[in-house]
Amino acid sequence: MEPRSLTAAQARRVRLAAHGFGADRSPAEAMRALVAMQGQDLPAVLRAIAIRSAAGTTLADVRDAFGRGELVRSWAMRGTLFATTPRDLAILHAATGERMRRQELRMLRDREVPEAVGAQAAEVAADALAAGPLARPALLAAWEAAGIATSGGHGYHLLALLAIEQRVRFGPFDGAEQLLVGGPPAAVADPAAAHLDLLARVVASRGPIRGDDVAWWTGLPKVPIRAALAAAPGLEPVLVEGVPMRMRAGLEPLPRDGVRLVPAFDEWLLGAADRSLVASPAALAAVVPGGNGVFRPTVLVDGRVVGTWSLPAARARAGGDPEATLVEPVPAAASRALERALAAWPHR
Repeated sequence: MEPRSLTAAQARRVRLAAHGFGADRSPAEAMRALVAMQGQDLPAVLRAIAIRSAAGTTLADVRDAFGRGELVRSWAMRGTLFATTPRDLAILHAATGERMRRQELRMLRDREVPEAVGAQAAEVAADALAAGPLARPALLAAWEAAGIATSGGHGYHLLALLAIEQRVRFGPFDGAEQLLVGGPPAAVADPAAAHLDLLARVVASRGPIRGDDVAWWTGLPKVPIRAALAAAPGLEPVLVEGVPMRMRAGLEPLPRDGVRLVPAFDEWLLGAADRSLVASPAALAAVVPGGNGVFRPTVLVDGRVVGTWSLPAARARAGGDPEATLVEPVPAAASRALERALAAWPHR
């Protein structure tokens, strides 16, 4: 049987259904569905989780999920911080950890930091975290007190190394600051089966998507990822404007979605290497000005990027709404809907 064909507009509306914006679920359930969300911008990933959770979910609700240990944040793949669940972090590390560990050791060698210093840093961190969660500056201070230099990026790469080795991760909050916790990683009884299930969830929550985009997202080689997706349950092949992709079996496009705001570094764009389905070159240039790797908060109309938006400065937030800058033309009705969405944005 030939795969069914979708237009670009239909594919975007399927992706909107897959992402589950506003679905009736907890932050932890939203995260399990999406597997992981890029998290180097902490306020942004909290917002990304909230908008994919039940209506009325607040940033405090998301922070509470971290506090209960349902969510963690760590270097999970591609050398970058992600928010995820403890079990999925362990599954991801089983697949990506050794590759990332070699990369971090190389970064430390380039800074003339011997591998033995990493082992010493791990011992100091274990002692410091034995008493409970610890702020990152406090851990860096403990390293300095033990004679381990943390300036010049040394502390960052030592922390990343320990996270990749599954010795530490970011967990509960103290106010706006996320604290580090230690302890062993979550247990995974059958890593191979768990990884196949994880890949199926990546596609189910982001499809239609190319297999090569899943390989990019995980930072793993393309050929084994393609083979795994061909065997993964619950997926179906589709053609999007003639391009082979995969998606959750039987998922239908949403009706027209209208205006939607997503935060910086959102998985709507960062969930795939090829962003042409959801953004024109001009729109992508506005979201990532100069190709500097910093993804701005984004305005969507029926899943297509039409511009960026920003919160007012902290000192002005009490008296001002977010503001948008459009780079694509939108109908008058969408323009009015955008004004309403900006005024109603709850996660400030």
